[in-house]
Amino acid sequence: MSVFDALVGQPMAAHELAVAVWDAELVLDGQAGPAMTHAWLFVGPPGSGRSVAARAFAQALQCKNGGCGTCQDCLDVVNHTHPDVVITEPIGVHYGVEDVREIVAQASGAPLRGRWRVFILEDADRLESQQMDWKPANVLLKAIEEPAPHTVWILCAPSLQDVIPTIKSRCRVVSLRTPTVQEVTDVLITKYDADPTLAATAARLSQGHIGQARRYIRDEDMRARHLAVMNLPSSLVTLDACISAAANFVEGAEEHMKGATKGRDSAEREDVRQVYGVGARGIEVRGASKALSDLEKTQKKRARRVRSDAVDLALLDLLAFYRDVLMVQWGADVGLINSEFEDQLREAAASSTPEVTMRRLEEVLRTREVLSGNAVPKMVLEALFATLKDPVAVR
Repeated sequence: MSVFDALVGQPMAAHELAVAVWDAELVLDGQAGPAMTHAWLFVGPPGSGRSVAARAFAQALQCKNGGCGTCQDCLDVVNHTHPDVVITEPIGVHYGVEDVREIVAQASGAPLRGRWRVFILEDADRLESQQMDWKPANVLLKAIEEPAPHTVWILCAPSLQDVIPTIKSRCRVVSLRTPTVQEVTDVLITKYDADPTLAATAARLSQGHIGQARRYIRDEDMRARHLAVMNLPSSLVTLDACISAAANFVEGAEEHMKGATKGRDSAEREDVRQVYGVGARGIEVRGASKALSDLEKTQKKRARRVRSDAVDLALLDLLAFYRDVLMVQWGADVGLINSEFEDQLREAAASSTPEVTMRRLEEVLRTREVLSGNAVPKMVLEALFATLKDPVAVR
């Protein structure tokens, strides 16, 4: 049993990382280990398992048995309690300069308990803003160029194009692919004991994204949100309907955000209050107000990120709908992602042309790009839905 067994459909990447772990042992003994390096860039489309691969690599580097998955070091990495493995993601939509500086400061020290200090940066494509007005990536660059001994950086991003050249050129790239629908289905059945029919549907709708497929089989609300998106195109018959749909879109994302963050936010506030003694016999330790204020800012950034991700996921479902419509219009001999909605897809295909469908696809893609900045979601979505209603008139 190896931690790399968790990499679904990634035999080449698993082999490459296993060889690197072998050479890492040589490096620790003061010998040459050409397959091991201090900076890695894991790239692959959403759902390919970049984070899973990064964690498995971190486990294997800390494990004396090369990643057995059962020793204390391996378990601590999985449980986020290993003192020498730091896993971080942007609190808001993008990493901030101060966020990266804090990570770099942690990387200056030697391993506390393990054999390596491992820093995993998820969503490394968010190291700089769309407007390019600030670049946390430049803060990280020096740390990657001149790492402390026995320090390993693992950056995760969707593609090479999403990472600035100065960082990309200093990392060894591991490319991951999207698992097949059958591979995801098998994992859902064997590992998560999912109903075979539901597992097959989740794997198809997620388009190979294991994390999304797992949430689909567990979360009834997620299935309901997907159904709402599938019914959306046929409801855009008037401008009032478009405005109402945009409001519902935003409201749904807001409700999802509240459900996803409420428990965590409350626990974090209570932890801070206990640390500073807030409420204990009416005494408040100096610094408590600032700590609570800083926590509130962090939680607001995280809430914005969760809302943004919820809207983006719905837009991806919308893209899949119009992709299926286009396949029907072209008579393409390929499987439909949303085959259970075939009647709706064929009705939408008959009421438009491939050119109109392409215009709709382009608008959804453009909207995703706009919303990755600081745009107001409701206004952007109103414009999108008005265009989806009548792309020719808007043009």
